[in-house]
Amino acid sequence: MDKANGTGSTPAAPRREFLKLAAGAATANALPGYVAGGGAIKVGVIGCGGRGEAAAMNAMNAGKDIRIVAMADIRLDRVQEKRAALKLRYPDQVAVDDNHCFKGFDAYKHVIESSDVVIIANAAKFHPFHLKAAVEAGKHVFVEKPHAIDPHGIQTVRAAVELAAAKRLCVVSGLQSRYHPGYQETMKRVHDGAIGDIVAIQETWLRPPYVMYQRAPGLTEVEYQASNQYHFHWLCGDDVPQTLIHNLDRSSWAMRNTAPVRAYGMGGRSTLHGEIYGNVFDHHSVVYEFANGVRIYAYCRTIDNCYNENSSLILGTKGRCDLLRLTITGETNWKQAGPPTKNHAYDLEHAALFGAIRSGNTINNGDYMVRSTLITLMGQFSCYSGKEVTWDQISKSNYAHLPLPADVRAGMEPPVRPGPDGGYPVAFTPGVSKLL
Repeated sequence: MDKANGTGSTPAAPRREFLKLAAGAATANALPGYVAGGGAIKVGVIGCGGRGEAAAMNAMNAGKDIRIVAMADIRLDRVQEKRAALKLRYPDQVAVDDNHCFKGFDAYKHVIESSDVVIIANAAKFHPFHLKAAVEAGKHVFVEKPHAIDPHGIQTVRAAVELAAAKRLCVVSGLQSRYHPGYQETMKRVHDGAIGDIVAIQETWLRPPYVMYQRAPGLTEVEYQASNQYHFHWLCGDDVPQTLIHNLDRSSWAMRNTAPVRAYGMGGRSTLHGEIYGNVFDHHSVVYEFANGVRIYAYCRTIDNCYNENSSLILGTKGRCDLLRLTITGETNWKQAGPPTKNHAYDLEHAALFGAIRSGNTINNGDYMVRSTLITLMGQFSCYSGKEVTWDQISKSNYAHLPLPADVRAGMEPPVRPGPDGGYPVAFTPGVSKLL
């Protein structure tokens, strides 16, 4: 296990090539799937919720040569709704006819076949499966976070990004903090010693429940759960991978792209009741420890009528960094000048992806995709089980939240069903449930 980089061991030559490509090393010719100067770049979208729609807009903002040509979702009405909305805003770039509006769990295949670049923004359970399928088909990929919801999925992601590197295909992550110019400048100052040595990090994202969909007529139970995927653990992975992944990716970045060696956490379901909330926890708290003793104190919560905060605070021997506010205080006092650029990074990651495709430079975010996702899984699995989880345990495990993505069908028996009161039973009990 390569603990310094937080990725699994691979043969030396492929690993060196992966790192070279991940750094964006230039190649002499245009990348597969696009001929330089050859006209439009065809983009397909898997997942037509709010994130899929927004990612499609970010892609089209990257150039007039971007064409959305295919869209897929569990629900056809959602595909049609998002197609119409995108067409209003980008009339010259949305070219999705009725024959390229796809519905169902197999719809991803048709999007991949139709596209040069695939945007994956559906239920996170399917991200590894669809990433692998797209890379095997020779397509460039933008894949939203979290990149997996269990160790089995992250093994698939690791294999897919290494295959992408070998095939000179681009893979860009939805962890957009890495593309935020303000965060880049602030983090550079932290790494250059502006706050001294890091002693602790606090990561917080407290908010109300989010992205809830009522049950639509005519859906099977599995289709309903997939359409309301953020509230079912077997589809979303719960709130540490879903929400805290951005925060924990920034913490790993602050710690020079290393991973903690252990984590312990607590969590549960205290407040949310009713069908629409599915079976996820509504609060989590995780402590991570690095080999040098530095700890991350990470908190997330999704309950109405409570105090809310989203922050990344890095505490050092000589000061403190409030990363999201681009501020350093202490022996050095600094704040980045200029207006905030909250959504700018969402466009910049797509600009980097399509710029690489046009120029023949490869871009592959696989290293921190794998590491940061595994960090969130350490915390989530500790909250579920009540046990300490180590980096070695989570990295070497092949545990999967069943069913496997390839086995999901519209008419199948789902892994969880509503109880007599219409609500869903929480899947895990700390101190009782065993996952690893």
